[in-house]
Amino acid sequence: MGSVEEERSLLEEGRVEVNESSGLYTGDGSVDISGKPVLKQKTGNWRACPFILGTECCERLAYYGIATNLVSYLTRKLHEGNVSAARNVTTWQGTCYLTPLIGAVLADAYWGRYWTIAAFSTIYFIGMCTLTLSASVPALKPAECVGSLCPSATPAQYAVFFFGLYLIALGTGGIKPCVSSFGADQFDDTDSKERVKKGSFFNWFYFSINIGALISSSFLVWIQDNAGWGLGFGIPALFMGIAIASFFSGTPLYRFQKPGGSPVTRMCQVLVASFRKWNLVLPEDSSLLYETQDKTSAIEGSRKIEHSDELKCLDKAAVISDAEIKSGDFSNPWRLCTVTQVEEFKILIRMFPIWATGIVFSAVYAQMSTMFVEQGMKMDTSIGSFTIPPASLSTFDVISVIFWVPIYDKIIVPIARKFTGKERGFSELQRMGIGLFLSVLCMSAAALVEINRLRIARELGLVDKDVSVPMNIFWQVPQYFLLGAAEIFTFIGQLEFFYDQSPDAMRSLCSALSLLTTSLGNYLSSFILTMVTYYTTAGGKPGWIPDNLNEGHLDYFFWLLAGLSFFNMVVYIVCAKKYKQKKAS
Repeated sequence: MGSVEEERSLLEEGRVEVNESSGLYTGDGSVDISGKPVLKQKTGNWRACPFILGTECCERLAYYGIATNLVSYLTRKLHEGNVSAARNVTTWQGTCYLTPLIGAVLADAYWGRYWTIAAFSTIYFIGMCTLTLSASVPALKPAECVGSLCPSATPAQYAVFFFGLYLIALGTGGIKPCVSSFGADQFDDTDSKERVKKGSFFNWFYFSINIGALISSSFLVWIQDNAGWGLGFGIPALFMGIAIASFFSGTPLYRFQKPGGSPVTRMCQVLVASFRKWNLVLPEDSSLLYETQDKTSAIEGSRKIEHSDELKCLDKAAVISDAEIKSGDFSNPWRLCTVTQVEEFKILIRMFPIWATGIVFSAVYAQMSTMFVEQGMKMDTSIGSFTIPPASLSTFDVISVIFWVPIYDKIIVPIARKFTGKERGFSELQRMGIGLFLSVLCMSAAALVEINRLRIARELGLVDKDVSVPMNIFWQVPQYFLLGAAEIFTFIGQLEFFYDQSPDAMRSLCSALSLLTTSLGNYLSSFILTMVTYYTTAGGKPGWIPDNLNEGHLDYFFWLLAGLSFFNMVVYIVCAKKYKQKKAS
């Protein structure tokens, strides 16, 4: 073959097929920022990942710098009750995982992942600065308590604080669904060596998330509790600025996937076309269904997907009618869709049961920043003269993740590979199932700690007193450690599953759908809290979760979540056994 310049020219004219055998260019359709084919040896792979991992580390540091101790700010500075504060935190966190649907659609349909991250990062940074001002400017800060009298924050103070908080929720919507997919885009799917590296990328991506979370849950929580909330919110804002700088620094090395048009529109086209052709008979030979004749898909940035025998009613969208044969016009996607377009929709439907089982796990995960913290606030937080902020115990969740990622990647995967024969040791489905089992153990451990804490409170006559119980807070470590191990299996398994099994042109959307389970999990947690409070306080009873936890039964709440988690795991096992893998041509 000729020179690199000649090959690039041929590629741009569409006269050369790019595949693994050529060696020079990627075979997955990736381009540089100018839209030209990219050289394998000079772009992507691990050389581009430090900038993406650095961005994610700083962004997560900023996010957890707010989220980890937010319940403490709401109770101690805005003077909210336990249930109200926990509900506000889970509602906000739920919104943070709902807005990725907006960013995903924009990325897949119009802007691409790179420009979506760039635009929403700016919104995120403005929100961080607003939040910092709300905790720094005297007129915007809530008044301090005077003895037992704690004046409520003014409507203006509430407005500024929550405006900044929800700007962050909007900003994170363009980052969360795109960064992991953008990082995975740096590895060529058509290259077997790079494909294996992609599995490691997801592990180290989650590792970088937890490095940021470790700094937040230890250093930043201590700053917020001891040096002030203005500085405690200002440092995360600074790191968000560093995240933006890190992301743009790697631009010359990145590989970009072209947006393939609106995935929502394509799904609607399949529904409309199949409805219009409801009375047509499906051909027995699936090769007679409509598909483009050349090797590239009609969908920009997507490979073709092989036909599957499931959900045959949708196949009618790809049946060629007599009128279309006579006219020779196959260009109206609202009347005729390709097999690949139909299969895109089928894949999303097949993924739905697996997706739904992630909601209960996310409800369990939400307890780390709400009820675990409130439980810790009623325990002995002192070590000598040093006081441990209750939210800092989430450090052990992060340490657990940081401990397990390299062990999983370097030890467990090679051992598992020998038994399973799979490139990544466990399949994504097996990995998620292990995590769901560990979540049951986590909630059981939390319930046992609370049973012991309440026993001590009764023995010392502290039930009617809103004080901490002389039980060391480090008894919470096992539940945090188990939750961290569960994350390694479930959350990273979800990242891999929703990237690998999603259609090529829907990867941001599918990443957003995986994040949506976290959103719905937080909303589920808020709903369960509301229902538990409503039913257990009937007749003037203190309920399971009163402001004075010593007279409540938080252990019952944890057992409830453990039971839901076990039932969820059983449903997941049934769904996972029935799931059929995607087959791309």
